[in-house]
Amino acid sequence: MGDGDLSSEPTETRLSLRPEALDWVDVEEEVVVLDSDRSIYLATNPSGAVLWRRLIEGATQRDLEVALVEAFEISHDRAAVDVATFVDQLHSLGLLASQDG
Repeated sequence: MGDGDLSSEPTETRLSLRPEALDWVDVEEEVVVLDSDRSIYLATNPSGAVLWRRLIEGATQRDLEVALVEAFEISHDRAAVDVATFVDQLHSLGLLASQDG
C-alpha cells in the first residue's frame, strides 16, 4: 500500500496490424493478405487465421496464446511457441503497427 507500488508483472505490449495498405479477406479457414505497398501476397494457415483475426483489433501475446489454446486445444507452451513465431514473422515482414512509447 505504499506510494508508487509497482506491479510485479510487466505491462504487455498490445500488438496490432499495420492498418495502411493492408487488405485481407477470410477464405474458408485461412486469411489471405495483400500488402499493396510492397506487392506482397500472403496466406495464413488455420492457426494463423485465428491470430490474424485477433490482431485486427489488437491483442497481447498472451491474448493470442489463449486464442490458440481455446481454438485448437493445444498446450499453453505449444501456443506460446507458435505465437512467438507468428509475431516474429509479422514483424520481419513489417505487418505490425509500430509501438511508440
